[in-house]
Amino acid sequence: MTLVALVRHANVAVGLIIVLSASGCATKGPSTTDSTGLIFERTDAPERLAYVVYVPRDYTPDHAWPCIVFLHGSGESGSDGQKQIVQGIGTNILWNAARWPAVVIMPQKPSKDVLWDKHDAAVMAILREVRARYRIDPDRIALTGLSQGGHGVWTLGAAHPDVWSALAPICGFVDSNRAVADAATIASSIKDIPVWAFHGDADNVVPPAQTLRMIDALKAAGAEPKLTLYPGVNHGSWDKAYAEPDLPAFLTRPRR
Repeated sequence: MTLVALVRHANVAVGLIIVLSASGCATKGPSTTDSTGLIFERTDAPERLAYVVYVPRDYTPDHAWPCIVFLHGSGESGSDGQKQIVQGIGTNILWNAARWPAVVIMPQKPSKDVLWDKHDAAVMAILREVRARYRIDPDRIALTGLSQGGHGVWTLGAAHPDVWSALAPICGFVDSNRAVADAATIASSIKDIPVWAFHGDADNVVPPAQTLRMIDALKAAGAEPKLTLYPGVNHGSWDKAYAEPDLPAFLTRPRR
């Protein structure tokens, strides 16, 4: 069955071609599924969370595929199960699918007032569900996100350093009025994971000092993180970041 959904973002209409199996959901088991495109799902345990899985159209279980987990920002929070597609990596996939030869998981957290670290267990449960369904390379599972999702990259990255092959936080923060994370503690946990961080140097929502603080902590821990600062760019630095020519390879090549 093929469904077509229309998403409007920034006054641009983007057609989403979503190809599902005949039953309307992904067939369980990595050796049998034939679902590709954008697949809308929900998980019930440990909490009910909507998520979208992007499966490349040339997916085959004949070989293991890289996987990318994307954490959205506050504006895409909700329970509709689709807003998380229209900012960040989802938008770039819609326009440039060939750039992303990976299974991409895009969960949606319900409330903008609750940060991603409070949904840690659900995100990891979703990752397990997708790994059970598709043939995923355990050495190529990357984590990326923007704004609140960038904060989630730092915190979930540090919570599960044995899972991630690469981290790419965009305009993320360490401290906020709702959470305080210790940069040195995070850095000590993720120092062996390749990191490429992005921020606009004119960001007046999340100060670039938040990213610089983490970069300094990583260097102090002996890591060699990569940092890209966009001159004159405010908070919406994710469009430039996900258009970076080398980012897909950074997130998908094996490292573990």
